[in-house]
Amino acid sequence: MRKISLRPLAVQPWEPLWKRVPTRSDEGELLSDFMMLIPGLSRRPRHQLLATVDQIQVVFDRYHHAVAFADLNLRLNLLWISVKPIPGICLELAAALRMRVPEAVLIAHKFTK
Repeated sequence: MRKISLRPLAVQPWEPLWKRVPTRSDEGELLSDFMMLIPGLSRRPRHQLLATVDQIQVVFDRYHHAVAFADLNLRLNLLWISVKPIPGICLELAAALRMRVPEAVLIAHKFTK
């Protein structure tokens, strides 16, 4: 699995997220996705923004075996993460991100029967 990095090597126009997000891992496993909102991230001074990105990267480095894709949309202050099918990984990874970035909020839908 390749290393996940939030820091792009070059600035280039990106395709829409729905075109870029992988649906399967390199091994053919179906991936799961979740989002986290980081309120006000884009309005922070550059050094604070980069410090937050560095904290997210620390978590991704620790969970490189599980994270297949990540996208940080600064316009929406939204972090999209695709993970391998590991039981409990979405909540575990979200908790690890909240430890490093306490203001990050897991976005989930309400489950109704």
